Amino acid sequence: MFLGIIISEYVSLGKSIRMNTKLTLSLNKSIIERAKLYAKGHNQSLSQIIESYLEKITSKNPELGDPELDSIRGIISLPDDFDVKKEGRKLRIEKHG
Repeated sequence: MFLGIIISEYVSLGKSIRMNTKLTLSLNKSIIERAKLYAKGHNQSLSQIIESYLEKITSKNPELGDPELDSIRGIISLPDDFDVKKEGRKLRIEKHG
């Protein structure tokens, strides 16, 4: 099922103006229906919810991300030479041999 939504584009011409651009997405029908119910229950349009989500995930300000992740961001300090991939491989080898 295709869903046409409007997202906002910001253009700088000395001051910010808001322009709407149409975007067509192909999504699972059940996801669309659940999203519509969620939007209705939160008094928002589906476009507003999607725009807000896209703004959060593309923001340079990490505080605008997921609230649960933001609440734990920075709790653990890792050494500068910490290699996430190397440590992940070590854990998989320990677990699976």
